[in-house]
Amino acid sequence: MTAGVRHLLGLTLAIVSFVGTIVICALPQWRVTKIFQQSSIVASQVARAFTVITIVTGVFGILLGAAGSKFINFVPDERKRSKIAMASGVVCLIAGTFVLIPVCWTTIATIQNNFNSFLPHGTLELGAWLYIGWITIALLFLGGGLLCSSFICRDGTD
Repeated sequence: MTAGVRHLLGLTLAIVSFVGTIVICALPQWRVTKIFQQSSIVASQVARAFTVITIVTGVFGILLGAAGSKFINFVPDERKRSKIAMASGVVCLIAGTFVLIPVCWTTIATIQNNFNSFLPHGTLELGAWLYIGWITIALLFLGGGLLCSSFICRDGTD
């Protein structure tokens, strides 16, 4: 696979995961539970703040990816363009880490609350956003890796 195809595929995956991040931020149910505790409400607000940071970081990564694209002549120098593409991949990997934190945090907290409570099993369930969040994380890491791998070496090879 050539560097241009990897770049285009990585940028496409970054855009799809950006949409997924917006969806998980907009979903009302982060955790399906019958009992709401004050700490879980605060945790949801912190997790939403992390996803907003992810959205802002994702926009920056997509803009860098578009600027470093071979299909848009924004930067005429090929070396600078490939460095911008690599920076775009790194930003997408950082965005993936920012969405990984609240998804893991909420998943672990929900599972621990389910096992530590005296309530019957099944009262605490994972919300729909967690499943979309895991898919978004995978797409962000895959897209960021493809964008990083589209960097052209010094000898001109892929």
